[in-house]
Amino acid sequence: MPKIIEINTFDSAELDIYARLTEAQLLNKDKPEDGLFIAESPKVIERALNAGYEPVSMLVEDKHLEGEAKDLISRLDDIPVYTARFEIFSKLTGFNLTRGALCAMRRPSLPSVEEICKNTRRIAVMENVMNPTNVGAIFRSAAALNMDAVLLTCGCSNPLYRRSSRVSMGTVFQVPWTFLPKESDCSYVELLQKLGFKTAAMALEDDSVSIDDPDLVAEEKLAIILGTEGEGLADETIAKCDYTVMIPMTHGVDSLNVAAASAVAFWQLGHKIK
Repeated sequence: MPKIIEINTFDSAELDIYARLTEAQLLNKDKPEDGLFIAESPKVIERALNAGYEPVSMLVEDKHLEGEAKDLISRLDDIPVYTARFEIFSKLTGFNLTRGALCAMRRPSLPSVEEICKNTRRIAVMENVMNPTNVGAIFRSAAALNMDAVLLTCGCSNPLYRRSSRVSMGTVFQVPWTFLPKESDCSYVELLQKLGFKTAAMALEDDSVSIDDPDLVAEEKLAIILGTEGEGLADETIAKCDYTVMIPMTHGVDSLNVAAASAVAFWQLGHKIK
């Protein structure tokens, strides 16, 4: 049975993990095996539990104990469930966005790139996408539009940051993902090519092909590479890719936000896969 523990003050030590630890402190780079993350909202927490993520504790507004959080609490065995009145939780920045529930969970060990890419045909790659909202939105599009996996360079925001997982609606727990190695004998583009993928850089270049190019669409294995906000992909990345791909625009617009561009690319290049 879950342990329901009432919190009477915002300064309670039990709230430190939710109210006072930064994302960097939760990530715990020096001891990644002890890393944690916060899942926000019942839907996100449910998807994390369904994916096998291990809960450490839950924070629930008292009125939700018998409401939206009831089924989740029943799955927590002897995990502590902290609860308090709204007046206390209202001091927790962003808590009014959670629909009444937060859950601290352990970070899993990440698989290798080779493990993630095994038996996949369409993967999304983020290069230095730093905005957690964009990372979460790209994951949601990847899950909805037939991407088999997601890879991220080490310059990307972590998908398990609270905002990223919330914006993704928990799809970060449904789509296999990992970070690309910081150092290797070849660039990550070359690594993907060695794994059998044709690589498509989403960029506006003189030699860009349209996103509906028949050769591109027909590729058996394709990695769709998206660049950072503002600057886009590195020149070196574009030069090494098999394709440079553009989304045709109208009304003089030259580009889309990276999250919006990802949805268009995944729809066009992923939906035809049988």
